[in-house]
Amino acid sequence: MTQVNIHEAKTQFSRLLAKVAEGEEIVIARAGKPVARLVPWTPDKPRVFGLFAGQVKISDDFDELPAEIEAAFEGEQG
Repeated sequence: MTQVNIHEAKTQFSRLLAKVAEGEEIVIARAGKPVARLVPWTPDKPRVFGLFAGQVKISDDFDELPAEIEAAFEGEQG
Protein backbone atom coordinates (compact mmCIF):
# COMPACT_ATOMS: atom_id res chain seq x y z
CA MET A 1 0.00 0.00 0.00
CA THR A 2 1.34 3.41 -1.01
CA GLN A 3 0.73 6.63 0.91
CA VAL A 4 0.86 10.01 -0.82
CA ASN A 5 0.11 13.53 0.34
CA ILE A 6 -2.79 15.52 -1.10
CA HIS A 7 -0.58 17.68 -3.33
CA GLU A 8 1.05 14.63 -4.90
CA ALA A 9 -2.36 12.97 -5.32
CA LYS A 10 -3.64 16.02 -7.21
CA THR A 11 -0.61 16.28 -9.49
CA GLN A 12 -0.21 12.52 -10.09
CA PHE A 13 -3.86 11.45 -10.09
CA SER A 14 -3.75 9.64 -13.45
CA ARG A 15 -0.63 7.69 -12.44
CA LEU A 16 -2.21 6.76 -9.11
CA LEU A 17 -5.39 5.58 -10.85
CA ALA A 18 -3.28 3.37 -13.12
CA LYS A 19 -1.73 1.76 -10.03
CA VAL A 20 -5.16 1.28 -8.49
CA ALA A 21 -6.41 -0.34 -11.71
CA GLU A 22 -3.58 -2.86 -11.30
CA GLY A 23 -4.87 -3.73 -7.82
CA GLU A 24 -2.77 -1.47 -5.58
CA GLU A 25 -4.35 0.54 -2.76
CA ILE A 26 -3.32 4.17 -2.38
CA VAL A 27 -3.76 6.11 0.87
CA ILE A 28 -4.06 9.88 0.60
CA ALA A 29 -2.80 11.77 3.62
CA ARG A 30 -2.93 15.31 4.96
CA ALA A 31 0.06 16.26 7.10
CA GLY A 32 1.00 12.58 7.30
CA LYS A 33 -2.41 11.48 8.58
CA PRO A 34 -4.49 9.23 6.29
CA VAL A 35 -7.76 10.80 5.15
CA ALA A 36 -8.82 8.69 2.15
CA ARG A 37 -8.09 5.45 0.37
CA LEU A 38 -8.20 4.74 -3.37
CA VAL A 39 -9.10 1.12 -4.05
CA PRO A 40 -10.00 -0.81 -7.19
CA TRP A 41 -13.66 -0.63 -8.20
CA THR A 42 -15.68 -3.77 -7.60
CA PRO A 43 -19.16 -3.60 -9.11
CA ASP A 44 -22.11 -4.59 -6.96
CA LYS A 45 -23.59 -7.99 -7.61
CA PRO A 46 -26.92 -7.75 -9.43
CA ARG A 47 -29.99 -8.21 -7.26
CA VAL A 48 -31.89 -11.42 -7.66
CA PHE A 49 -35.61 -10.71 -7.46
CA GLY A 50 -37.78 -13.44 -6.03
CA LEU A 51 -34.87 -14.98 -4.13
CA PHE A 52 -37.12 -15.86 -1.18
CA ALA A 53 -40.23 -16.71 -3.19
CA GLY A 54 -42.24 -19.34 -1.37
CA GLN A 55 -40.11 -19.05 1.78
CA VAL A 56 -41.87 -16.11 3.44
CA LYS A 57 -45.47 -16.07 4.62
CA ILE A 58 -47.25 -12.86 5.52
CA SER A 59 -50.33 -13.22 7.67
CA ASP A 60 -53.56 -11.77 6.29
CA ASP A 61 -53.90 -9.52 9.36
CA PHE A 62 -50.28 -8.32 9.56
CA ASP A 63 -51.28 -4.66 9.19
CA GLU A 64 -54.14 -4.66 11.70
CA LEU A 65 -53.65 -2.96 15.07
CA PRO A 66 -55.08 -4.22 18.34
CA ALA A 67 -58.08 -2.05 19.32
CA GLU A 68 -56.34 -0.48 22.37
CA ILE A 69 -53.35 0.67 20.31
CA GLU A 70 -55.57 2.05 17.56
CA ALA A 71 -57.63 3.90 20.19
CA ALA A 72 -54.46 5.40 21.68
CA PHE A 73 -53.50 6.84 18.29
CA GLU A 74 -56.97 8.20 17.65
CA GLY A 75 -57.06 9.85 21.07
CA GLU A 76 -53.87 11.88 20.36
CA GLN A 77 -55.27 13.62 17.27
CA GLY A 78 -57.65 15.97 19.04
